[in-house]
Amino acid sequence: MSITSALVLYAVIWFLSFLVIIPIRLETQGDKGSVVPGTHASAPENHYLKQKAIITTLIAAVLWAVIVGIILSGVITISDFDWMGVYNEPG
Repeated sequence: MSITSALVLYAVIWFLSFLVIIPIRLETQGDKGSVVPGTHASAPENHYLKQKAIITTLIAAVLWAVIVGIILSGVITISDFDWMGVYNEPG
């Protein structure tokens, strides 16, 4: 795995994790009972983005380390997903 592949894998895992973590502990204006005129009641009152970004970074690092370990160890290879025989192993 090249450095570029590792960075792209981390970025994908980070953004997917962030999208899962964003709705956790979301407090909307409707929940607080103080809707600002011109906004929806579902608009966030407190979003805690800094804390969520830090949590996402930690979770993504752990997931990335596990996935990279699996890829580099060879436990799962591309031939495990080659159901149609497109990627024949050399030799």
